[in-house]
Formats: sequence, structure tokens, C-alpha cells
Amino acid sequence: MRRTLSAAFALGLGLPLGLAAAAPAVAATGPMAFEPIAGSAYSQMSTNWSEPLVAPEGFTQDLVADETVLNIYGGTTDDLTDMNTVNETGPQAGRYLYRTQEVGSNGSLSVIDLKTGEAKVIAQRADWRRLDGLRWTSWGTLLFAEETGGGRLFEAFLDPKDLTTVTRIEERREVGILAHEGIEALADGTVFVIDELNGGSIYKFEPTTRGDLSDGQLYALKLTGLTDAEQKWNQATYSSKVGAFEWVALDMNQVVVDADAASNAVNATEFGRPEDVEVIGSTLYVANTSEDRVVAIDLNKDVLTSFVEAGVNVPVESRSAGVTGFNSPDNLAQGPDGRLWMVEDNFASDIFVAGNDTDQDGTADKVELFASLKDPGAEISGIYFGKDPRTLFFNVQHPDKPYADGTWMISQR
Repeated sequence: MRRTLSAAFALGLGLPLGLAAAAPAVAATGPMAFEPIAGSAYSQMSTNWSEPLVAPEGFTQDLVADETVLNIYGGTTDDLTDMNTVNETGPQAGRYLYRTQEVGSNGSLSVIDLKTGEAKVIAQRADWRRLDGLRWTSWGTLLFAEETGGGRLFEAFLDPKDLTTVTRIEERREVGILAHEGIEALADGTVFVIDELNGGSIYKFEPTTRGDLSDGQLYALKLTGLTDAEQKWNQATYSSKVGAFEWVALDMNQVVVDADAASNAVNATEFGRPEDVEVIGSTLYVANTSEDRVVAIDLNKDVLTSFVEAGVNVPVESRSAGVTGFNSPDNLAQGPDGRLWMVEDNFASDIFVAGNDTDQDGTADKVELFASLKDPGAEISGIYFGKDPRTLFFNVQHPDKPYADGTWMISQR
């Protein structure tokens, strides 16, 4: 079932709109409870879809905005809509959905007014390359960054009277010049970032003053039980990169030029394409795409574990054999009940949900398949829960279906 955007968000934002139809009962309870689907959409691939996902019963899929609504780059050139966030704080919290466009040049930030459906570009520059990571800060700004060598992190300041207007943008080199993707910003001002390459590291930035990213210290994660040689990226040995770690301070003179070189100088631990970060409680989760695993970093105990890993607590994928598995995890999101949601940079692109670690061994007790993308050329990106705990935003990026690059929502009603 599909609704109009205004009807869907009238429900999500608690605005007046008749009674919604009751959703079919499911075994689990709580926001976004679902019965896992049977498998990936291998046999359902098509460019002639009206809803992009194979999804559980009791959920509706609604278009937020694609290239038929806002075509930023014109013609058949994909907008490459990547990450999502809403204005999470303030008097109109949850009304505006911000997005990055991951094009090679002339990158842009766009916004959708979830109340009216209006979509527009709010910032664009010819020298912005591969804009990817995006995060709302508790001090009311937007952090976004470039996923490419020499990538920069930027901070956009918004007009408090009009959150669709950018008043200024500052470059934050102190958070690291590197191939940025995921960004996490904590209430105390701490920012976590990663270097998206085989051999990339995991970083923590502590500002001197909360909310001022122009000055502070960048650290890189280094496991304490490995030799310097063992810290290097190696496809054959990544699963051994677990255990106690420390945050090693980096040379800030190097950081503002090349943070990868700064982390190499202290032999920081290297991972296989760390792509996204998400803090839930006191745990930092990092999706390592080339490792087919998501690691959990206990920020209180300073211990790193494999939280979800193909062949450990979720199957190894074999499309030829029809086996759905965990392949190339990419973006992460915190679910409304505190569980970790994960999406693959893969074909078919799947959304998985990790169960809690009730036995405290550092590994998710179970991993369930929530949905699978039907478009044969696309991947899902930007999974994100805003203010409505029963609505997940996601992007369909570079689809084979014409003009379908854009943003959707899937809701439990």
C-alpha cells in the first residue's frame, strides 16, 4: 500500500488525518517489529517496480522524493543520493530531511520539507567531490564530508528562522583530511570518523570546546595486542583484529594535510574499508565492507569485538546457490529499540537487523533479514530513523529504473 507523502507524514508527525488501517499482527512487539523475509530478492529483480523493497507484511513504502520530484543534475545523470538526516533538535525537530549527493564534482546538499513535500538544493559547490557522510549535531549544524582521497569535512550553519537556508559553511580540517564516509557526533562534542579504504583507520576527534570543531585533538584506534606489522590491513587476517585498544593522539600538523599519513606514523590499526559509524549507548559500531563484518567498540571498556560477521552469526552469501548472506555491509542506523540496522553495498542490497548481545560476548545473538532491494542496478544507502520510531528512511542509489534515484520511507502502521 502506498500513500501520498503528506498523508504518510501526517501520521508520522502526529498531524490530523483519519484512522490508519491496522497492520497485520507480527510475533515481535514494539516499533518496527517484523517477521524476517525469506531471502534476498534474487528472483524478483526488475526495473518495473512501484515499491523498491521486498519487505515484511504490515509495512508500507512511500516515495519521499526522487528525480521526478527534484532532478539535481538533469537528464538521466543519477543524483547519487547518499545519506539522510533530519533536524533532530529544536522547535521543528523532524520536519526537514537533509541529503548528500555523491557525485564526482559539483556536489550538493538537498532538503525535503516533510510537511509540504517541497524539495530543493540548499548548498552546492563545483569543488565538492563525492559528498557522502552526513550528521546533525546537537548544537544545530550539519556535518558532511567527501568520500575520496584528500576528502574534507564541512560544517553547515543554518538560519534558525529557516532551516532550509544555509548561512555559512566552514571547512573542518582538524577532524582529518581523509576518505570520509560515516560521521557520528555525540552530545558532548566528540566526533567519530573513518577512512574508507582498504587500510583505513577509525578516528575520534575531541574538540577543545564543545561545538567548536576548529580546534581539538584527533586520535586513531590502535589494538594493543598486535605487533606493528599485524596492524596493517590484510584480507587473510582481519578476523584477528579484535581485543583491547587505545586511542593514540595524532600529529595535528599532519592531520590537517593527510590524516592517513598521521595514523600510519603511529601504526594505528588498519581495517578493510570502514564505511559507516553509529554509536548506540556506549558502543561504537563500524561497518567494514571488505571484511563482511561490523565491529563493536566498547567505549567504556576499550575493547573491540566482531559484532556481526559473515560465517560467524550470519551466513556467507552465495547468490548462485540462492543463499542469502551478509555481503559488503555499508550504512548503519540505530533502531527505535536500540538494535543496530545494517544495509549492504551489494546486489541484491539487503537490510539486516542485529539482535542484542545478551550473553555479553561482544557478538550479536542473532541477525535477521528485514528487506531486500528489487532494482537490478541499485544499492540502498542512507538508512536512518528520524523522529518517528516506526519509519525508516532509505535511498535508492544509481538504479536501473529511470529517474528513480532518490529517497523512500518504509513505515509500520
